[in-house]
Amino acid sequence: MLSSPDVMACSRTCSRILGLSLGTTALCAAGTNMVLLLPNWDVTYLLRGLIGKHAMLGSGLWGGGLMVLTAATLISLMGWRYGCFSKSWPCRSILTALLSSGLASLGALICFITSGVALKDGPFCMFDGSSFNQTQAWKCGYPFQDLHNRNYLYDHSLWNSVCLEPSKAVIWHVSFFSTLLCISLLQILLVVIHLINSFLGLFYSLCEK
Repeated sequence: MLSSPDVMACSRTCSRILGLSLGTTALCAAGTNMVLLLPNWDVTYLLRGLIGKHAMLGSGLWGGGLMVLTAATLISLMGWRYGCFSKSWPCRSILTALLSSGLASLGALICFITSGVALKDGPFCMFDGSSFNQTQAWKCGYPFQDLHNRNYLYDHSLWNSVCLEPSKAVIWHVSFFSTLLCISLLQILLVVIHLINSFLGLFYSLCEK
């Protein structure tokens, strides 16, 4: 059976791994959001304003990215016991764990909600308004919001027929916002594991004393 020092060492190792994993997901989220700002790898769409509000909000950059990366740094510092964490009291350790978990959870949750709404609304693109009984022929907007009887996520025949510009706007939108959705879910899972690991480490440190 593992002794308290063994469990504490295992808890610190787990914190290092969790910190590294969260940091990696944060960089992936930031990178994915950057790609959403460059449809078809073309910066002209960003300069012309043909980028949707969900991508421009940048929740993958500052939410699932910066906020989670900050939390991951705190978690890693706890694992390696750098600086003020070298001989931290239990209260300080649990406060740091709660702070890092809350920060990462908030960032991941914002990214998750934004990605879900973005997938529901569909991409921002230039489309033929006459096919939607609108007076303006070519229009920029969210054409799939007006399709109340059809869900574009399941009707792939709409993917290449509605958005005129950027080309393949639907595939780009669905692919990368789905990626952001999965990354934020993974981040939330890692935060839950971090909380469990932190409380176990605190419990055994108190038992040791």
